[in-house]
Amino acid sequence: MTRFPSTACELLTPAEMGEADRLTIASGIEGMALMNAAGQAVKDVVLGQFPELKRAVILCGPGNNGGDGYAVARLLSERSVPVVLYKNGVPKLGSDAAKAASLWSGTSLPLAQLSLVAGDVVVDALYGAGFKGKLEGFDADAARLTRESGVPVVAVDLPSGLSGVSGAAGGEAFRANHTVTFFRKKPGHLLQPGRELCGTLHVADIGISGRVLCSIKPTLFENGPCMYARALPRPSVTTHKYARGAVGVFSGEAHATGAARLCAASTARAGAGAVTLLGPDQALTSMAAQVTSVMLRKVETLEDVESVAADQKLRTLVIGPGFGRYRFLHEAVLAILTAEFTRPLVLDADVFSAFAFEGDALFKAIKSSLATVVMTPHEGEFARLFPDLSKDDLPKHERAREASLRAGAVIILKGSDSVIAAPDRRAAINSNGGPELATAGSGDVLAGFVGGLMAQGMPAFEAACAAVHLHAAAGARLGPGLVAETLAEEIRLGV
Repeated sequence: MTRFPSTACELLTPAEMGEADRLTIASGIEGMALMNAAGQAVKDVVLGQFPELKRAVILCGPGNNGGDGYAVARLLSERSVPVVLYKNGVPKLGSDAAKAASLWSGTSLPLAQLSLVAGDVVVDALYGAGFKGKLEGFDADAARLTRESGVPVVAVDLPSGLSGVSGAAGGEAFRANHTVTFFRKKPGHLLQPGRELCGTLHVADIGISGRVLCSIKPTLFENGPCMYARALPRPSVTTHKYARGAVGVFSGEAHATGAARLCAASTARAGAGAVTLLGPDQALTSMAAQVTSVMLRKVETLEDVESVAADQKLRTLVIGPGFGRYRFLHEAVLAILTAEFTRPLVLDADVFSAFAFEGDALFKAIKSSLATVVMTPHEGEFARLFPDLSKDDLPKHERAREASLRAGAVIILKGSDSVIAAPDRRAAINSNGGPELATAGSGDVLAGFVGGLMAQGMPAFEAACAAVHLHAAAGARLGPGLVAETLAEEIRLGV
């Protein structure tokens, strides 16, 4: 039985996976051994998930992915499963794929003749994670026919038509019920639409040693406890509230305090010992009737902002949610960044409108400051600060990485496949975000959670990873119909 590891969080690009294969073969393990192990893993998933299948329909391309398909066909046939194989090309002479094809003794039909009936299970082994461009001709027809037939699909490595780098499809693509990949996941498994089109993802151990990662040195990861568990704050029994971190959350005017209140609530849930809402006098009057454990402080002028910036009790500041007053917000952010005393700062929501198409001024201030900054834009807000990086031809994690380097800040590029990126090029793709988080106030809760963790001394990148993952986990527990108020209450600081 194939082993399916579940704890490794490194992600490998197709090029890095190719290097892992090369290093493994150079160590003395034959390429055919890897191919047979891959075939065995796919066979195990097909039989395990579809024990009543009537016929396996194997689609083989001309490369190594197709070679895996030939191995699957042979192994299923040996288990007395009826198999029909369709191919769209001939493997290169002398390649491992050609050797695998030579071991298949059954019939091979042209892909153009593909026909499916009820009870079939399709094994898509046309193209793997290294695919570039888009499916055309009979390949595209096969993807369309398979989708329209409704038969289940098990994809080898990645559904054909998807990019292993970006998860994007240039045209037609297969939609899999299950995808079996090898050694480590690829970015395309987690980035949309790849995440959705992969179905249930199985990562198989085919004999590649984790030691190859020492040579590859991956900098991209799947977000999860492996990214932040060791850095989570663990207060001692003698810790007092200010030692646990005091956070200041800026509010909008009296008619727009909800975002800041949500942010403050999640800041406290993150474990911050003291939270203060900072806002205009009339806003404080409004908020006083809504909050209990949260303190209030008047901030109406730039001088008030400067006074807050000089207050060394406040370990972290969060600014942007529901703030409005873009001109004042622009000045306030620069005042905080240029203050003599610096601390972690979370920039969210209206900050990205206040600096729309003036990002260079913000980035210069961040880089001139000693402050640690986390920015939390969604795609629309990201485009206001980084218009040249909002192009579909750049993978999401690369856009976030470049933005982080340019801004000198940790970037959380939000979405169902949120990416967290640091200026040192570390990046993590979150994979547990669901549609229930697409509700008003959800982002305010996330921003507060990041601020609360940093106030307790958690490094910015790890705090961002933890906040994104635990925020999504809270959303999953609540399910459809959640509102941001209950989301803030549901967040749990743990792994």
